[in-house]
Amino acid sequence: MQSPESHVFTSTLEESNNKLWGAHFIVPDMVARIFCDGNDRRVLCILNEKIEYQCALLPKGDGSFLITVNKKTRDQLGLKPGSKVDVSLRKDESEYGLPMPEELAEVLAQDETGNHLFHALTPGKIRTLLYIVGNVKAPEKRIGRAIAIVEHLKKNDGKINYRQLNEDLRDNS
Repeated sequence: MQSPESHVFTSTLEESNNKLWGAHFIVPDMVARIFCDGNDRRVLCILNEKIEYQCALLPKGDGSFLITVNKKTRDQLGLKPGSKVDVSLRKDESEYGLPMPEELAEVLAQDETGNHLFHALTPGKIRTLLYIVGNVKAPEKRIGRAIAIVEHLKKNDGKINYRQLNEDLRDNS
């Protein structure tokens, strides 16, 4: 079920017991059911009416769902495990689930092979690459990362070798 409307609730930040993320909050079952449409669980999340970010409802393993909160966001909002957090969720209708950096869009527009290889990746891998490019502030660095990623895809027949990609990104900085 797709809903452009927001669903608001209060949850408690919990410390995660894995190495992938540091903290999360549980999404109430009634709200989670609204946003779980097959494999598409992407949402726009607003915390404490201050910070909005794109994310996914992740299965906790017991039938419930959670949303992670990264350290930067926790620090900006002064959140610690046990903190109450006001949450507003709405369906993420964006094409990729993260913004497409202008620099990457331009590189892809100029490189037909790179564009084809990029769009043949899984949605999760595409989001990872969007994050890698968009996570730096300096436009020159975003351009360098975009070029390095497209060249990496072409060199590796559309596959991502993350260790090699990290080296390629370092060499291009």
